[in-house]
Amino acid sequence: MDTHKETIAIAVAEAGRSGEVRFHGEIPNRPDAVRRLIEKLAGKYGRLSVCYEAGPCGYGLHRQITQLGHDCVVVAPSLIPVRAGDHIKTDRRDAVTLARLHRAGELTAIWVPDPAHEAMRDLIRARTAAMEAVRRARQQLQGFLLRHNRIFSGRKTWSAAHRRWLADQRFEHPAQQIVLQDLIDAISDAEARRDRLAKQIEELATSWAMRPVVEALQAMRGIAFLSAVILVAEIGDFRRFATPRQLMAYLGLVPSEHSSGSKTQRLGITKAGSSRARRVLVEGAWSYRFPARVTNEIRARLEGLPKAVRDIGWKAQTRLCARYRRLMGAGKNSNVVTTAIAREMAAFAWAIAREVQPTSAG
Repeated sequence: MDTHKETIAIAVAEAGRSGEVRFHGEIPNRPDAVRRLIEKLAGKYGRLSVCYEAGPCGYGLHRQITQLGHDCVVVAPSLIPVRAGDHIKTDRRDAVTLARLHRAGELTAIWVPDPAHEAMRDLIRARTAAMEAVRRARQQLQGFLLRHNRIFSGRKTWSAAHRRWLADQRFEHPAQQIVLQDLIDAISDAEARRDRLAKQIEELATSWAMRPVVEALQAMRGIAFLSAVILVAEIGDFRRFATPRQLMAYLGLVPSEHSSGSKTQRLGITKAGSSRARRVLVEGAWSYRFPARVTNEIRARLEGLPKAVRDIGWKAQTRLCARYRRLMGAGKNSNVVTTAIAREMAAFAWAIAREVQPTSAG
């Protein structure tokens, strides 16, 4: 299926290597039309195996087809094989290509969250978007002040002292004073939205099936509540990764490579997968530049956690703090060091998540 907002292009690949692959037609992207199509094809072929690309239309089609008793996979678009010389793209061709590749087993399926997990992920992504809105609003205000040579001389921006300094700023022209106040109000509104969504996440996370995993991940230094929630929402079930290296690759924290013949060239990280989860790990990795110790904040998060989880958290802290100092002492770039620490944090997070089980409540 090649899905779009209003239509779905359908192609059918019959079983067997020599089975016919043909374009079936287009149907409206509506549940009743999809049901009639599936029932018609099932009457002719029996149990179906359906695929479509992940995109803005979500997982409703996947859930409908699986509820009808057929197999359905959502395909990662970036991993679909593409012919280098093929410069013609149509819905008909896309549907036929998907059918042929799906029959050959050449497509990579993504993990599909259940409705409750998707709902929490939507809420968490809304909070992330609100946080980005705060950052953009602050940058606009700072740019406006810099153009007029208004520079804060205090130690830390957005502190109480900085906000008092902002309130004391005066411009001769009324238009500029209006702009200043409007930018300050925009920041206040964005911060209120961010904080409101964060509070709602805290309230709903108590009944989330993944709550035990969220609590366990906080045993690690650099991963507090919101960071743990983002990781769990973006990664989902950690147990679907057989090894920690698979999780590292999924998060795009492994080096890319372009080698040919005797030439080997290592490049930057692949940056595949969720940028939100990767950002959380990279930000948390900065905390390992300090010596290993259990602070009062971490001690509070450790209460009630299994001993195995606490041991993994402490092992991660002692190893990563030492590795951070060793890499920096070797003259490595700080960004390279932080990325390396973030990659190992993903491995320890994988180990912790496998020690706890999600609850049955959604």
